[in-house]
Amino acid sequence: MTLLPTSLVGSYPQPDWLIDRKKLAGRFPPRVRVNELWRVEPEWLEQAQDDATLLAIRDQENAGLDILTDGEMRRESYSNRFATALDGVDMDNHGTALDRSGHPNPVPRVIGKIKRRHSVQVRDVKFLRANTDRQIKITVPGPFTMAQQAQNDFYDSEADMALDYAAAVKEEINDLFEAGADYVQIDEPYMQARPEKAREYGLDALNAALEGVKGKTAVHICFGYAAIIHERPEGYSFLPELSGCCVNQVSIETAQSNLDTSVLESLRGKTVILGVIDLSTNEVETAETVAKRIRRALPHVDADKIIVAPDCGMKYLPREVAFGKMKAMADGAALVRAEL
Repeated sequence: MTLLPTSLVGSYPQPDWLIDRKKLAGRFPPRVRVNELWRVEPEWLEQAQDDATLLAIRDQENAGLDILTDGEMRRESYSNRFATALDGVDMDNHGTALDRSGHPNPVPRVIGKIKRRHSVQVRDVKFLRANTDRQIKITVPGPFTMAQQAQNDFYDSEADMALDYAAAVKEEINDLFEAGADYVQIDEPYMQARPEKAREYGLDALNAALEGVKGKTAVHICFGYAAIIHERPEGYSFLPELSGCCVNQVSIETAQSNLDTSVLESLRGKTVILGVIDLSTNEVETAETVAKRIRRALPHVDADKIIVAPDCGMKYLPREVAFGKMKAMADGAALVRAEL
């Protein structure tokens, strides 16, 4: 593997012909299915999503990325496609839960035992594997975050519910590795948003989802999409806790928040997926700006333990901006690679 390999965190902008991007950007990421966002009739939707995925793959290859995702073209949000495919959820009568900014949002209402009835993303991995010869990564929503994005009308405690989400996630992860994924990333943004609960039972759920899993795993912790959550704290409320977790890689943001990278000392031994692209602006970074952001982390993380990435998903950026930033990211990593 190249030193300082580059990758997306997960999402890439969906084409305007596939999804109503104005409607998508004008609301919080959906927790339940929102089929009216799609511009393509149901019978052609999978084909259209496949075509959009091919575009995302080629853009990543052309920009020079080393580890590719499918751009999450088939998802209305990072979490809802998986969370609504599970048993135990009432799909007709949604619940309500507060999102990380304190707004009530329609969410899955849990009325029975959470169980995975079938694999949700195996076809996505197989399609990605068939269409690139580079390493590939797929993302799944984390058990703690899904538990925070649900109305619990069944379990005695949120902790019990999170453990059943973890069992479903673990089954999915095993199937995704079997289907050809090189990396599987668990998205757990709510560990940053709700650190007390994350300490109380979120880490247990994350470890349960990873127990016995063979393959390289990552966890993504973030401050929320820059397009939606505008205020950034200066540091993480939940990060050193992950040092004892059995995940191989931790994905963090440093660009927009100008994070004090010394906090990365607490993750020694883990690979850090280093966010070096600021998604709050449409201004495309220069390769040198990206290189500077990578250099800031080098005193605190060994170079062979860094994967270079954007802060978070690129879903809400205009596509030409996302491509420009992605190329700058690859070029910036190449600059630092040459120095090392």
